[in-house]
Amino acid sequence: MKQFKLTGYFNTFFELALRFLGLLILYMLLRIGFFLFNKGLFPTVGVEELLPMLIGGVRFDIVALLYLNILYVLLLSIPVPFKYNRIYQQVAKWVFVVTNSVGIALNLVDYAYYPFTLKRTTGTVFGQFSNESNLLSLFFDFLIDYWYLLILFILLIGLVAKLYDMVKAIRPTHFGWKHYVVQFALLLVVVFFFIGGVRGGWAHSTRPITLSNAGDYVKNPEEMNIVLNTPFSMLKTLKAVHLKEVDYYSDADLQRIYPVIHQPQDSVPFKKMNVVFLIMESFAKEYVGSLNKDLDGGKYKGYTPFLDSLIDQSYTFTQTYANGRKSIDALPSVITGVPSVGEPFVLSIYSGNKTTSIAKLLGNEGYETAFFHGAPNGSMGFSAYMQLAGVKHYYGKDEYNNDADFDGIWGIWDEPFMQFMASKLNTMPQPFFAGFFSLSSHHPFKVPEKYTGVFPKGPLPVHEPIGYSDHALREFFATASKMPWYDNTLFVLCADHSTTSFFPEYSTSANAFAIPIVFYAPGKNLKGKDDKLVQQMDIMPTVLNYLGYDKPYFSFGFDAFSPRKDNFVVNNIGDAFNFYQGDYYMVHDGVKPLSLYNLREDRLQKKDLLKSDKAIADSLDGKLKAFIQQYNYRMIHNKLVAE
Repeated sequence: MKQFKLTGYFNTFFELALRFLGLLILYMLLRIGFFLFNKGLFPTVGVEELLPMLIGGVRFDIVALLYLNILYVLLLSIPVPFKYNRIYQQVAKWVFVVTNSVGIALNLVDYAYYPFTLKRTTGTVFGQFSNESNLLSLFFDFLIDYWYLLILFILLIGLVAKLYDMVKAIRPTHFGWKHYVVQFALLLVVVFFFIGGVRGGWAHSTRPITLSNAGDYVKNPEEMNIVLNTPFSMLKTLKAVHLKEVDYYSDADLQRIYPVIHQPQDSVPFKKMNVVFLIMESFAKEYVGSLNKDLDGGKYKGYTPFLDSLIDQSYTFTQTYANGRKSIDALPSVITGVPSVGEPFVLSIYSGNKTTSIAKLLGNEGYETAFFHGAPNGSMGFSAYMQLAGVKHYYGKDEYNNDADFDGIWGIWDEPFMQFMASKLNTMPQPFFAGFFSLSSHHPFKVPEKYTGVFPKGPLPVHEPIGYSDHALREFFATASKMPWYDNTLFVLCADHSTTSFFPEYSTSANAFAIPIVFYAPGKNLKGKDDKLVQQMDIMPTVLNYLGYDKPYFSFGFDAFSPRKDNFVVNNIGDAFNFYQGDYYMVHDGVKPLSLYNLREDRLQKKDLLKSDKAIADSLDGKLKAFIQQYNYRMIHNKLVAE
């Protein structure tokens, strides 16, 4: 086979690029093989659906190959003359062949293993087999049963080694200072592309690529396994949170204590109202004056005058909480009724589970569905998650297509983007479901130049942009109220999470999650205030029951409008659970209660009642354990839909 000899300053970098391109082609072929081997498990995927999955999969292949080949990339990129030596080149070759043999083997294993697990192998595999004493026997049984994969593996490794030898960088006759300068500059270029490659992009708003980003290229969660590759799945889940099944209650008792399949109301007709979710970045409950009339000796006005006026015309709950402390936690809680435990759901090994979303349920009833977020498309993985949630249309910075309104960091300023949203909603057929996630009330806490000095700054930097985003809300409602769909719309407004606090009443572990949750139906009788406990994951069941949705559905949340008072709120940070029921708040480590407070009587959490109110602690402990049992079982066994 002819050998191509490369010369010049860039030869080792050309050599590196050509071999990396060859690996990308190989991984594309491995993906096609995975699909063909398991084609019966993807009955809805044809050529038209497969093509975007193959193209999208390249992003994940780049990440996996960069991680696997990090040592090889370094060996070929360092600007030293001895890298051309024969022994050095032989070592580099074997590093390349051995590390990529691992990647090829992992992909081939899932040809056979996938039908049993219905997902790509993840980092959990080490825990699953850690207690097996017959691993060697299992390994040889696998090789015997799938001998043809072993043959394919050997052929592919031979091909990789053969193709490796087709390209060779020739040592320059003189390795002078120009070589050092040029190759050092190229090393910096390699580092730049390496960082962007493993993150999935360079944008400030781009989170490192993870499993859930595969949702950008599929219609159903199980199809994410075509887009992904096994080395990527394993590398991204080595430090993942692995839930464990617990057995506190019998199945019958668990369904009685904490049912998660919601049944329709028999006598209520389904009202096909439009539904708009407005998720406001960092709108902590502390910043809302009408929800804090007792603060600062009754003089506190807050930073959200428009939201205050809207609350007067809405149904609002006063004991309302987020299910997480990060933006990325909010969408699963609000849209699908699934909170995060241990780590964000969309970053977890369970992100590929089939879920129930309000967009999907209403979409099946003839609703048009859309989601709006002014950041660059792909930011925070929102577009991927919305695709999995069944949202048909995603509108981001790309669709807005006017960088004159770009804030320079996160995306389009809230005010113009919300006007863009209003105009798009006006073109959508009714009924529709739409979600919106704001972004301006975020670090570095700027406002558009024309609004400098307009909004109160307050003692915290976030207060000024909160005022700006509240103004953007005002302008949105002013525009929307003139549109024909407005009076037939249920608006739900909440924050994604709480943030920094100023008052001691909000510097507690309980109120670190306090946010507003507001239901507004213009012209309807949906008005009032209630001190019932409500959380983000209650929004979906509350809206569906308000509309009279007439089919069973899954949600971890409760109907906030139900007269029942045995509901609870749960959120999680690190290894601890916060659990709220009635007047009480408990901190729990997942096994036992750590502290207990009566929030009605002790808002500042000064008096721990764990020892004195054991009956209350035991009651809350039992309810939380019911949640943990339901949550862990349904996550592990992919049972997040009504069956």
